Amino acid sequence: MTKARGAEMAWLIENATTLAGDSWHERGLHVAGEHIVDRAERPRRLNAEGLLALPGIVDIHGDAFERQIMPRPGVRFDIGLALRDTDRQLVGNGITTAFHGVTISWEPGLRSLDAARSFIGSLQALRPHLDCDTRLHLRWETFALDAVAEVTEWLSLEPSAILAFNDHTTGSVLKGTIARKIGQMAERSGLSREDYMALLDAVWARRDDVPGAIAELAAAAQAGGNVLLAHDEATPEERARFRALGARSCEFPLNAETAAAARAGGEDVILGAPNVVRGGSHNKAMDAREAVEAGHCTVLTSDYHYPSPLHAAFALADGDVDALARYWPLVSANAARAAGLEDRGSLTNGKRADLVLVDMADMRHPEIVATMVRGRIVYARRALEELPSAASVAATPEMAAG
Repeated sequence: MTKARGAEMAWLIENATTLAGDSWHERGLHVAGEHIVDRAERPRRLNAEGLLALPGIVDIHGDAFERQIMPRPGVRFDIGLALRDTDRQLVGNGITTAFHGVTISWEPGLRSLDAARSFIGSLQALRPHLDCDTRLHLRWETFALDAVAEVTEWLSLEPSAILAFNDHTTGSVLKGTIARKIGQMAERSGLSREDYMALLDAVWARRDDVPGAIAELAAAAQAGGNVLLAHDEATPEERARFRALGARSCEFPLNAETAAAARAGGEDVILGAPNVVRGGSHNKAMDAREAVEAGHCTVLTSDYHYPSPLHAAFALADGDVDALARYWPLVSANAARAAGLEDRGSLTNGKRADLVLVDMADMRHPEIVATMVRGRIVYARRALEELPSAASVAATPEMAAG
């Protein structure tokens, strides 16, 4: 039996309905130090009556932090300020582990190599002071050939970063799904449309060097034990090609056939939670709800909207608590698995005490009441009643007289 040690903070969360594994129970939830335990010694007793206790959300891919850095085109704020503001948004939305998707592109501006250097340096310095366990998801644009050496170095950072292969260049040139975003991409980079197109032409001219760069970075990721993902795969053949390079999950596949091929291989398929919440993709991609219901999606992530993982799970459950137990792993246990994090994602003995207390009185608009990360309450929407400890109850005059 695991018990609290020394002077570590210990909690007993009582009266909650707790999701442990794949089922609900009404037993008290014990926390000692940073972990879920069988029994904690002399815990502080927290009354969570009427609330659900759920594993904290693991967000494997999110870039909403970019809006804190550049809320309007050309308007930039200090990265430290942006990261602190983002941290508050994360824990307020029940996200206890977040992988910030920093794009490393050939473009100037927000997604440039210089911007990535600045962001990564700031995050590494600040992350010990953030409440959410905040990590890196390196979204390398495969035509950003001049960034390969630095991306290779970033793969050795601690904690280990995720590397994802992204190719928005081919779609832009060949007028595929990305071409209609050219104006938005030019504005984000600070270039006129004409200058952006000229730069795009120069980048496209180096396309023969791209496969070698992909293979080089894939080998570096495998050697370093980094989780490797491939983004926007369009065919089962493309999934097979990236699988051979070590990409363990299929991230935002463009169609059901590719997603089905990944699932047939026992791989995770990652889609956006905003897709579920909004009732469809904003860019006419796969319908995430349909993919979940067909068994073609195993992980939902915030993408560009931090409230969505929580709300997507509840939307899928549609008022059915037993269904919620089936869908919640999409944003917790399954996401932790895809990220290679075996120490979190469920409220079982020995796991990290990353959890959320949720008021589900309005199933359409669930409310995060409190968020705990590594056994520490980092967010509380309202005051939580602390019950007297067993030791203090025993010491009362009434108990002594009895």
